Order: sequence, then structure tokens, then C-alpha cells
Amino acid sequence: MEASDIFLGNDLVEVSRILSSINKIGQRFLDRIYTESEQDYCQSKAIPQIHYAGRFAAKEAVMKALKSSGFQKAISFKSIEIRSGNNGEPIVDLHFPCNGQCRVSISHTSDHAIASAIFISE
Repeated sequence: MEASDIFLGNDLVEVSRILSSINKIGQRFLDRIYTESEQDYCQSKAIPQIHYAGRFAAKEAVMKALKSSGFQKAISFKSIEIRSGNNGEPIVDLHFPCNGQCRVSISHTSDHAIASAIFISE
């Protein structure tokens, strides 16, 4: 069995920064960063900006993990989709080819969201 390489990425986001972008740029910001299903998920929550911040942090963490692996292609925010599994766990769907898989963990308070990602090369 061949060993895989593991690459890490982390990101911390202020919820107020995401809320400010939503208030200033509106739907154009949301459509540039989040897929329709991500928007539906966040909007279903009592305080959507907390969940938008968590998903933003997760996307940034995934980008950092991929880039640290040597991945050189441009990565758009919407090409990384964070969805919820059956138990509420975050699942990463990459809408572009890469040789590996990503996992992510998200935590948040009313002020901050943090995410850690790993990219496991194949």
C-alpha cells in the first residue's frame, strides 16, 4: 500500500466581515461565493451570517490545503461546495478534477468562524 501525502489548511473569519459584504454587495456577493444549495442552507438558519462565515472559512481552508499540495490551477469559491451530511457533518464537494479528497471541520461563535481542512492526495 502506497502512503498518501496530507496537506493542511486553516482559516478564521469574522462574522461581521461576511455580514458587511452581504449588506453592501447583496445577492451578487452571495452568488459569487456560494452555490444555491449553500445559500438555501444558510438562509434556513436563525442567524444566516454565522453559517455563511463558516462556509467561507471552509472554502478558504480547502483552497489553502490544495495550494499547499502544489495544485496550481485557479480555484473559484463556487467550485468548492460545502454541504451537510446526514448527521450534519460538513462534506466537501470539489467541482473540478484533482488527485485526492478533502475533509473539513467548521466551528463558529456569534463573532468568528474557523475551519480546518485536509487534502489527502491519491
